[in-house]
Amino acid sequence: MNRITRRIGSASARRPWVTIATWVVALLLVLPLAGTVGGSFVDDLVAPGSQSEKAMELLEERFPEASGGEAMAVFAAPEGERLERHRSAVDAAVARIADVEHVATAADPFTAGTLSPDGRIGFARITFDVPAMDVDPEEISALTDAIGPARGDGVVAELGGDAVFINAETKTSGAEAAGLLTALVILVVAFGTIVAALVPIALALVAVAAGLGSVVLLANAMDVSTAAPTIGAMIGLGIGIDYALFIVARHRENHASGQDNATALSNAMGSSGAAVLFAGGAVVVAMAALTLTGLGFLTSIGLSTALVVLFAVASALTLLPALLSLLGDRVHQGRRARRRGRKRTLKKPEDTAWWRFAHRVSGRPWRHLLAASAVLLALAAPALRMETGFPDAGDDSTSTTHRRAYDLLAEGFGPGFNAPLLIVADLTRPGADAEDVPALSRRIAAVPGIATVGEPQTSAAGDTVVLPVLPTTAPADAETSRTLQRVRDLVPDNVSVSGLTAMTDDLTEQLAHTLPAFITAILAASFLLLMVMFRSVALPLKAVVVNLLSIGGAYGVVVAVFQWGWLGALFNLEGTFQIASPMPTIFFAVLFALSMDYEVFLLSRVREEYDATGDPSESVARGMAATGRVITSAALIMTVVFLSFVANPSPLVKMMGLGLATAIVLDATIVRMVLVPATMALLGRATWWLPRWLDRRLPRIGVEDADRQPHPEPVLAPAAGSR
Repeated sequence: MNRITRRIGSASARRPWVTIATWVVALLLVLPLAGTVGGSFVDDLVAPGSQSEKAMELLEERFPEASGGEAMAVFAAPEGERLERHRSAVDAAVARIADVEHVATAADPFTAGTLSPDGRIGFARITFDVPAMDVDPEEISALTDAIGPARGDGVVAELGGDAVFINAETKTSGAEAAGLLTALVILVVAFGTIVAALVPIALALVAVAAGLGSVVLLANAMDVSTAAPTIGAMIGLGIGIDYALFIVARHRENHASGQDNATALSNAMGSSGAAVLFAGGAVVVAMAALTLTGLGFLTSIGLSTALVVLFAVASALTLLPALLSLLGDRVHQGRRARRRGRKRTLKKPEDTAWWRFAHRVSGRPWRHLLAASAVLLALAAPALRMETGFPDAGDDSTSTTHRRAYDLLAEGFGPGFNAPLLIVADLTRPGADAEDVPALSRRIAAVPGIATVGEPQTSAAGDTVVLPVLPTTAPADAETSRTLQRVRDLVPDNVSVSGLTAMTDDLTEQLAHTLPAFITAILAASFLLLMVMFRSVALPLKAVVVNLLSIGGAYGVVVAVFQWGWLGALFNLEGTFQIASPMPTIFFAVLFALSMDYEVFLLSRVREEYDATGDPSESVARGMAATGRVITSAALIMTVVFLSFVANPSPLVKMMGLGLATAIVLDATIVRMVLVPATMALLGRATWWLPRWLDRRLPRIGVEDADRQPHPEPVLAPAAGSR
């Protein structure tokens, strides 16, 4: 693998302007195309083969009037008043709503009788001539404009319902820019020069821009989740900066050891470049594995993130060496160092704190191993009480109109009003027929947890009947799921239950069934990749176990903060939340992939030192001494980038940001600094054992065949007395 990355880097460095021009052309093609022919984002919330999917397909085929999406324009008079006093403003708003494209009907709340018992709150039911997931965000914006003038009459006017919630666009907080600025400061401190610090930031921005442009184009070919761009940008920024940082740091280290720029860059691409390619490949494999869930929105998130990561790897292997070739010595010269006349000298590994700490851990491995494991298990303990469910509009920030509409509807009509169910009867199949519908309606109304059953609606052909049903509890309430199951157990075989609440419940159930197989596939693929790369059996097994511990710790922290409310005020949470059912699956793919990054970068350097010294404990200490500062800087950068997303108003984005940041902190501290040296000290030479018969059969794609220095490479430090 090192020969491939060395050749790619050398070719890019020999023709830097051609490489840069190629990237410019690619951006000029991708970004304008994304703006003109790119698709829009939509959440495919269908569990393939589920009862809710079959019911919706039946409605779209035979009863399209009942399959259209719905929204609610919710109006509320000031406290102590009745909405009737503001009827003219509400009627005018409903008339404007009816003129919006794809709106089939807009029912006036006064004529339709959709007023709360106290007369203060009312809603206009809006039906579309397309399914809820096909409603365009521009039409939602037009509806928002249509109800806006009513507020001038003193009326509270909000827009809610399934179609609005599904197609709501998540706003950014602006904290992402602050995260990038902080990352720049960390890079300046790590490198001592603004030029070297700006290069990783620039590469990450280029990779994310190209990657997100490709994601928009992907949305023209398939349904891409509204969460995909945010997750892709989050992962792309962190990984893009880190990959460039590792190569630039190795390049500067090689140059400081006496190599000229061309040789230093070539060797950096052969070592760190190979690690980047392997680590990036692991991330791509993990994200692409989301397709194994069989769920459209998770597949789109996985493929979208994989696209961004591919651009991050490509920019690190091609654009980065081209820029380093053009910059020359300016990458190595810091303004502060020139002004103070400070020069850098070589510092022996044993003079570093990283080397001393590694030997301290390896001197008493059992003590450190048990202590570190206890900490991670304690952090992971809350994950055993994780409660998952699909988020509803009530989980969003009160700054959004659909959340305010949700609250008004719950206040005026009860919490179950936001969790409507559709009972769909296929009269062409054996079971209930048209005469049985009244009795079926009465039986459903008697089910515990059901508030009301509406009037039956029959298709024009008379072959399909729909019963609208309202439960007594909110969409994300666990009791609503139990009510749904009671109804499904009651109805005959030709009757199905659908609606957004049923669809998301089916999604949660399918995710629970597919998660074990998904985790097994990720673990098996990671084990095989690490075994091939490092020619070891024990090493990948150790990596899998410790990565599971760090991921469990991240799960536990997210449960404690979001589900239990610990430190909720610190993260500006407005309450407690169930863990969104897609989150454990997305978390596992992303966190396991990211945790592999530092594992690969550290162990590839440890392997170099082991080949040079033959001493298991010393190779770990020297590997940590050589990579400690760089990996710590990289982890700090990625943590800052992820934490910047915690400021996002969406609780789901907050969950992602906090979970990813926690996993990176745990992986870069407890795992890398304690568990790795402790386990490798206990394993000794067995760390690198691989049966000969297996060694002969495995392909050689690792970095172990890179050109070795005759002695371990030194670590840079300021010369004594130079301050």
